[in-house]
Amino acid sequence: MNANRAGPNGSAEPWGDDPLAYLIAPTTSVKFFERYYEREPLVVTREQRERFSPLLSIESLDALIAGVDLKEGSVDVTDATREIPRDSYVSEEGYVDRGVIAHQHRRGATIIVQQLHAWDPTLAAFCRAIESVFSCHVQTNIYLTPPNAQGFRTHYDNHDVFVLQIAGEKRWRLYNKPIDTPFRGERFESSEHAVGEVSHDFVLKAGDVAYVPRGLMHDADTSGAETSLHVTTGLIVRTWADLMLEAVSEVALSDPAFRRALPAGYARGDFDRGDARGYFRELARSIGDKAQMDAAFELSMDNWIRSRAPNTLGAIVDVSRPVGEGDRFAARRFAPWRLAEDGDKLVVIAAGGDVDFTHEERPALERALSGEPFGLADLDREDAEAMVRRLQAFGLVERRPG
Repeated sequence: MNANRAGPNGSAEPWGDDPLAYLIAPTTSVKFFERYYEREPLVVTREQRERFSPLLSIESLDALIAGVDLKEGSVDVTDATREIPRDSYVSEEGYVDRGVIAHQHRRGATIIVQQLHAWDPTLAAFCRAIESVFSCHVQTNIYLTPPNAQGFRTHYDNHDVFVLQIAGEKRWRLYNKPIDTPFRGERFESSEHAVGEVSHDFVLKAGDVAYVPRGLMHDADTSGAETSLHVTTGLIVRTWADLMLEAVSEVALSDPAFRRALPAGYARGDFDRGDARGYFRELARSIGDKAQMDAAFELSMDNWIRSRAPNTLGAIVDVSRPVGEGDRFAARRFAPWRLAEDGDKLVVIAAGGDVDFTHEERPALERALSGEPFGLADLDREDAEAMVRRLQAFGLVERRPG
């Protein structure tokens, strides 16, 4: 990979302490959430061609494709002017034929590397940083398009995206919203969703970014004589509908009326729905009376935190390193967690699952997770090193260089 890329830890991370500013500055986060988020597109142009180069390069992508056995679904090729069936570049054993990929790219096809953040440390760290802003799953797909080419026909995505232009230039056209904030499963259908008039027409150059809310029709093609490389960063959000479903589930746990079976024979064509409508209205009123946001909200929080992959970078290397009086640690930046009580246990709800502690350990635990650097003496416990080692193992704290 590119030796000039940022490391996945510490000050080398180009997004620093404000990942959203890394994307949209000079637009402020306040303005973004008040005006643009889920509403309208935002285009930020800059004269900073190297701004996003620490994330990826054409050279590092070329080395990846040439040097790794890629399985079906990890890399695809597409061309808006012709069909390229997947079985033309995937073997019977399920591996991608990199020679066919390169040949199709030379013929004008866009190379798509799916979910590269799942196995690239820098992109993984970048996604974790953006996740800390939005509290949602963040993914990256990579698009490498040759000059004078277009990968996709006009369509919409069912998730919001930030398009980070890494190299070359790409011309974008935005149209209408046939569906406002579509659900995750509401995919674009060319036979159903008409393309309206162009509302925005712009060129992204290296270092520029565009935010495109879900449901907004768009297409793009390379501009100029250079190959275009961009990273599409997708936000896979949880909606109010998801939260309401959680709240209804909580009500159903305490009210047997919700757990009763639908009427016998309800699927027959001659079934009389009169009584069923009345029962349904009663349940709907009960939801209004009994549903509580906080319990559903906290459950949604905890499920999201647990669904994250813990960042344990350095934990294994550090096993054999002694911890001295001068060594400093700190809570890992952007690691999601929540402290909760569970009977006689204190639980840190963390990425990957829960970590149990005793109530006596609370003061030391809160100090360790406060964000301020600390040493073993600051925890004021005989077993301070064991606590730090455990928090390291689960990606909650990291050793500070020094």
